[in-house]
Amino acid sequence: MDLPTQIRSALQSQGLPSPSVAWIRTAMPNRNPLPPLPALVATVKTRFLAADLTNPALFDSPSPAFPPNSTNPEIKEVRLTWDIPVQVLDIENLSKSKWDQVEEIEAIARGEQTRGREIIRLPTGDEEDEFGLESQPTRAAVNGAERPGLQGRGGSTASVAAAAAAAGAASKTSTHRLVLQDCKGQKLYGLELKRIDKIGIGTLNIGEKILLKRGAILARGTLLLDPGTCTILGGKIEAWQKDWVESRLARLRAAVGADSPNAR
Repeated sequence: MDLPTQIRSALQSQGLPSPSVAWIRTAMPNRNPLPPLPALVATVKTRFLAADLTNPALFDSPSPAFPPNSTNPEIKEVRLTWDIPVQVLDIENLSKSKWDQVEEIEAIARGEQTRGREIIRLPTGDEEDEFGLESQPTRAAVNGAERPGLQGRGGSTASVAAAAAAAGAASKTSTHRLVLQDCKGQKLYGLELKRIDKIGIGTLNIGEKILLKRGAILARGTLLLDPGTCTILGGKIEAWQKDWVESRLARLRAAVGADSPNAR
């Protein structure tokens, strides 16, 4: 058994989809001598999880894609008959209104987050700790005298991006809707039927890979996600993640018209 085939078998044993041997060869490090097999497997796995699934060289034909007519809303229910790897293009928390998400992200970007009767001031990434304690947030009580220097300040792009991730911490009762793409570029909504802990804004990355297992339900063009048929594989596509996070607040504002004079 040659080295790419051994790597492919090792990836399969870890529950990952099987990339083509030709793609594995391109993903292997270009050095001589090559590192040991476990290191090669780890490298190829990392590069697979960071790859765009629509790369035609990634899988052998026939590629594991959504079934025909999967977007047809007239098909009441069908179960997948094979495992399908997909990548995340978008995520939305349906348990919060868009306006609530805008306000939460803006508050965190200013360095404030409400907890009970207190405002917790969080570092925004563009300022130094005002009391010389780099890892400890400072507090200002809502119903008490304010300490000097605790007023929140407008956040930079980086602080807004960090706030977008922080604001997305998912509760156990949250329901999320994803946009999922298969290796042929077909897109479907995925809706949490049962809570999946790893799915949440700030915890699930854009470009992250998910394995939809055989038996998963596709109902009226929407995939119903539950822990039994949905495995989070990990990874992300760095450029997609950066663009999505930094534009999230702008997209939420646009969706609710928050930039208009009468928005409030």
